[in-house]
Amino acid sequence: MDKTATTLLKYINDGGPAIMWPLVIMFILAVAITIWRLVVILIALFNTRSLFRKVYIALQNKENGLEKASEICAGTPGPAASIIHAGLSRAHLGVEHVEKEVQNAGAVEMAFLENGLVWLATIANIAPLLGFFGTVVGMIMAFQSIAAAGDVEPTVVATGISIALITTAGGLIVAMPTQIAYNLCVWLIDRIVVSLDENSTKLVNTLIDLGYDSKNEK
Repeated sequence: MDKTATTLLKYINDGGPAIMWPLVIMFILAVAITIWRLVVILIALFNTRSLFRKVYIALQNKENGLEKASEICAGTPGPAASIIHAGLSRAHLGVEHVEKEVQNAGAVEMAFLENGLVWLATIANIAPLLGFFGTVVGMIMAFQSIAAAGDVEPTVVATGISIALITTAGGLIVAMPTQIAYNLCVWLIDRIVVSLDENSTKLVNTLIDLGYDSKNEK
C-alpha cells in the first residue's frame, strides 16, 4: 500500500500538482456521487417491484382497500411509493384526478432520481479536457527547455513528452469510469420509469374496475 501511494504521488508530482490534484479531487467526487446515487436508485428499483404487488392485493378489499394501500405506500421509501400514495389520495375524486396526480408526482420523483447525475456528466466531460490542457502546457514547457538548451537530446525530449502525457492519462482514468457510472445510473432510472409507467396504468385500471371513475365518485 505504501509503495502504491508513493508511486501515485510521484505521478502526481511529475504530471504537475496544478493539474493532477484537481483530477484526484474530481475522481473522489465522482466515486462519492456514484455510491450515493446507486444506493438511492437501487432502493427505488427493488421497492418498486414489491410495492405494486402489495398495493394491488390491498385494493382487492373494497371496504378499506384504499386505506391499507395508502398505509403500505406511506411505510415504503422510494419514488414509487410517493407516486402511488399521491394517486391514491385523489382516488375519491375520480381516476382523472388520480392520473393527473400520478403524473405530477412522477415528474418530481424522476427529478429526484436524476439529482446529482449532472455532476457525473460534467466530471466525465471536463476531466479529459483538463488532462489534455496539462499535456499541452507540458509540451510547451518541454520545447521551451529544448530551445533554451540549444541541443536536442533524445532523453530530454522523451522525458518531457512522457511527463506531459501523464495528465492526459490521468484525465482519461477519471473520465472513463465516471462515464460508465453515469450510463449505469441512467439505465437503471430508465428501468424504473418503464416500471412506473406500466404499473401506474395498471393502478388506474384497477381503480376503474373497483368503481373509482369520474362518474362514480366516493
